[in-house]
Amino acid sequence: MSTVDEAPFHVPVGSLVKLAVPAALMGIFCSLSLLSLSTLAEHLSDWAWDDLSASFGFEAYSNAWTIIMLTVTGLLIGLVVRYAPGHAGPDPATVELVAAPLRPVVLPGLAVALMLMLAGGVSLGPENPIIGINVGIIVWVGLKLFPQVNAPIWLAVAVAGTIGAMFGTPVAAALLLSELNAGDKRIPLWDRLFAPLVAATTGALTTMNLADLNLSVDVGTYVDGGLKDLGIGIVISLAAAAFGLIAVYLFVPFHTAFQKLKHPVVMLTVGGLLLGVLGAIGGEVTLFKGLKQMQELPGLAATTTALGFLGFAVIKLFALLVAATSGFRGGRIFPTLFVGVALGFAIHQAWSSVSLPLAVGCACVGILVAATRSGWLSIFMAVAVVPQLVLLPAFILATLVAWLLVTNRPQLIAPAAPTPQPSAVVEAGPA
Repeated sequence: MSTVDEAPFHVPVGSLVKLAVPAALMGIFCSLSLLSLSTLAEHLSDWAWDDLSASFGFEAYSNAWTIIMLTVTGLLIGLVVRYAPGHAGPDPATVELVAAPLRPVVLPGLAVALMLMLAGGVSLGPENPIIGINVGIIVWVGLKLFPQVNAPIWLAVAVAGTIGAMFGTPVAAALLLSELNAGDKRIPLWDRLFAPLVAATTGALTTMNLADLNLSVDVGTYVDGGLKDLGIGIVISLAAAAFGLIAVYLFVPFHTAFQKLKHPVVMLTVGGLLLGVLGAIGGEVTLFKGLKQMQELPGLAATTTALGFLGFAVIKLFALLVAATSGFRGGRIFPTLFVGVALGFAIHQAWSSVSLPLAVGCACVGILVAATRSGWLSIFMAVAVVPQLVLLPAFILATLVAWLLVTNRPQLIAPAAPTPQPSAVVEAGPA
């Protein structure tokens, strides 16, 4: 039998160049939409937690006001999910970070649910909803203005632009997209990444110029402990990954329990009430998505024991579980990151001989690997939190060992309902 060699796939360079300008503009849009919704949510949060609490005679973050705020937040988001067109998108517990584009009619309800969630103190981040909003808009606009360009390309542009804007660098988008390995496999990777990385770069630059974005935590400077520290880092990452697997195995039972409540208003109100109780127990530091709060942990080290930091981690983990499984629209990366930082502080407080930068970075790697099943994203987030490149070999080794523990285990996602809302999602579009 004779064989015929396939001709190499020709990449039209002109087409890549033509995509550069719209991709750049869409990256800017991704950043502006993220910053706009985040700013509105921040103003709403200041009003609700400070001004409104004072008008009712409560201290801003008192136990009573925390329970009231989270319960009312759940009630309001439940009303949005029940009555907004498209029900503010699909149940976030059943979809991954990158999902099929939403129809434009769904997006306003999702945007309102996102702002209420961020303002109310729910333990979720903005990543899933804002990616859903930007993907829905950019795929719709892209297909209208450039029908010759496939929908999956616009989806990748929107995801990359949003990730670049969210983390202030295109590197995170490059790592995430290379791990997804999406698109026509005949096309070389960097040709597939060209337009998305243009969007990621302009999205990151826009955020850097308009916002003060800093993910790092003050953990001091790492002093190289040699091979011994590599072994310690591995143990820490394994312990953090095992801690994260607690959430993984509880995720579906929690989701099933909330689904039995059936009505979204009831389900989200109960979820908000439980979050309020957890917030009252854990205090202000365990509320919200966790980015600002994890940067406050170093200031608590002088007065907080190892058990105290472990308590923060446990409460945040269960708050994440409740929020993610009861219908709140939000992402799980940032609260998981808070858990990792709190675990790192707990380990250092218990064993002061363990380097704090090593403990925090390897704990973040371990728990993020368990929660996201994304090795590159886990390494990137650890380096963003502890930006000391001398620790990169330890982080990579910790990631590889933690991966052995979590691979083949369930993921932090629940099965979708047998009959999903037909108006909530559409297919990615023509190939």
